[in-house]
Amino acid sequence: MHEHIAEAVKEPDVVAVPPGAVCLRFETMKLYSALGAVRHLLETGQVEPGDTLVDSSSGIYAHALALACHRYGLNCHVVGSTTVDRTLRVQLEILGATLEQVRPSKNLRLDQNLRVERIGELLRENPGYHWMRQYHDSIHYLGYRDVADLIGKEVPDGPLSIVGGVGTGASTGAIATYLREAGREVTLVGVQPFGSVTFGAEHVLDPDMIIAGIGSSIPFRNVRHDLYDRIHWVNFDYAMSGAVELLRASGIFAGLSAGAAYLATLWERERDDSRTYVFLAADTGHRYVDSAYANHPKAIGLGSMRPHEVMTRDGLRHPWSAMDWPPNDSALVRGEPLLVPGAV
Repeated sequence: MHEHIAEAVKEPDVVAVPPGAVCLRFETMKLYSALGAVRHLLETGQVEPGDTLVDSSSGIYAHALALACHRYGLNCHVVGSTTVDRTLRVQLEILGATLEQVRPSKNLRLDQNLRVERIGELLRENPGYHWMRQYHDSIHYLGYRDVADLIGKEVPDGPLSIVGGVGTGASTGAIATYLREAGREVTLVGVQPFGSVTFGAEHVLDPDMIIAGIGSSIPFRNVRHDLYDRIHWVNFDYAMSGAVELLRASGIFAGLSAGAAYLATLWERERDDSRTYVFLAADTGHRYVDSAYANHPKAIGLGSMRPHEVMTRDGLRHPWSAMDWPPNDSALVRGEPLLVPGAV
């Protein structure tokens, strides 16, 4: 029996997806990140029950942090983007978390900048608040050791490829780190939207991109670029088509990042079928029903989709590009690796 719903909800379903792939289907993957981080803060005395934790979120992390705070008797305040929908707003309110949403923005960069600016104002007004810094604090890696252990138990021995959205860097990066630490041979394939600065695609915009959670318009220090072996950039139309085909083929109803990861997995397996491919479905598809799934008659058939294999970021182009990492582009700043407590 679980002591709290957060412990139950975080557990993923491990599903075989033909041909030869495994999907980790989460209801909300960031619970691992939030629970692990909050436990670490409490155990090290950096926060105490009754303190207030604050952070920025486009939606999924807000829910995870609210549940983690509810689990451990902490207050929660979230500065959210306009993508936080009514269903989540009501849940946050009942859980005791407070939410303020920034004004609507025309692009991801402005939305993220507004949220970060507001966090700064809150900390100046409330110096006792603890900023979780999900984008920059490596304590968010810690909870994913459990996911790596689960993969180690569920997936047969042999070489692995982990495929999933990069986002803040703490999920795919941490899972690969812990698996490699355990001696598993792992290739890490990251998925990004066009327009994200994280791996240098800010010059190729996607006006329809609504999968902000896997990319960024500002640098994230938690992204350890040296952990990744391949990067795929997928636009909205292809991510939507991938999600629709994933549902049709396997019954898995997941978010757009899962659709993009599914495409990347199929392509990587076509290139090398000697490995087991594990791709992440970080959340369910409910918040994408109107914006994506309702357009399923327009979905593009998987057989017609192939990425542009490129060697430098200058070659990136819609609708889908893939690249070995690091690229043949000396001008691209890849950032410095962070030390992860208990991991490296």
